[in-house]
Amino acid sequence: MQSIRIEKTTMPKSKPDAAVLGFGKYFTDHMFMMEYTPDKGWHDARIVPYGNLSLSPASTVFHYGAEIFEGLKAYRTPKGEIQLFRPAENFKRMNNSAERIRLPQLDEAFALSALVRFVDMERDWVPDAEGTSLYLRPFLFGNDESLGVHSIRNAVYVVIASPVGSYYPEGINPVKIMIETADVRAVRGGTGYAKCGGNYAASNRAGEIAEKKGFSQVLWLDGVERKYVEEVGAMNVMFKIAGVVVTPALTGSILPGVTRSSCIRLLQDMGIPVEERLLSVDELMDAAESGKLEEAWGCGTAAVVSPIGQLSYAGVDHIVNGGRIGETTQKLYDTLTGIQWGRLPDPYGWTMKV
Repeated sequence: MQSIRIEKTTMPKSKPDAAVLGFGKYFTDHMFMMEYTPDKGWHDARIVPYGNLSLSPASTVFHYGAEIFEGLKAYRTPKGEIQLFRPAENFKRMNNSAERIRLPQLDEAFALSALVRFVDMERDWVPDAEGTSLYLRPFLFGNDESLGVHSIRNAVYVVIASPVGSYYPEGINPVKIMIETADVRAVRGGTGYAKCGGNYAASNRAGEIAEKKGFSQVLWLDGVERKYVEEVGAMNVMFKIAGVVVTPALTGSILPGVTRSSCIRLLQDMGIPVEERLLSVDELMDAAESGKLEEAWGCGTAAVVSPIGQLSYAGVDHIVNGGRIGETTQKLYDTLTGIQWGRLPDPYGWTMKV
């Protein structure tokens, strides 16, 4: 396993006040980097001062979207310790994304040890205010200086970090969601299951239109039949219908979320039945109109659990649970964040001390 070169900044930044953090606006003093070439493989692993990257205008990432990324967090416990939440799962998923885009595979054990070293070096940046954390963004991109379309031979891997507060300004308050009927995010056989920038770029137009109408995000339908519910914004989605939690099955166009799998395990251990299956928008609307739709929420690393208070489809608004956070949603949020921040015991072995 290769060593990691350390170059400390000579100009450390002032830490921002926790009250103004927002999401992804401030960055720590350092970043992790390494490069891949066919002759050397991954090499020159280093932690260096945070700064701009120098790339050729012909770099593959600019022209063909050869890029993937991950998102996870470091949390400060009540005892002042720093811990990560299921980080190995992020690197497994990152390699799955890399395989789809044809980027070089990471050594998952080394990537994890490098992340721990990086977080340890930036540990003073992990905030301790309620609901705050240090968001970690590993990303990997092709860097061939050629305009020909081909598999990637040269690549760059970087990790940056940002102290963050709530992802949504609403915090844990229920959000308004518009069901999108024109644009699609991804299709089966495409890159929907990979965490690549193109999937998110494809969502910008619908998201902007929804925002102008007063919605926080859109709920995507499948790209083939425009019939089945898939994701909400940049998160997986779950619905409690007549006592059963239903979440869209991983058909290849949906991101296999780490938070999603954690929620499923917690719900099962709470004795709440969970179904991973196709869920049509018609079935969802019927449940909303009949009162069988008891709760709805999105789940992902950035927002953790985000309750949905209103679903709008074809111009018709459906209020979920009176526009309030539901009992199951609240319990799920409290349990998951309790484990992540070290306020509750971790019976699953999900957390990792730094």
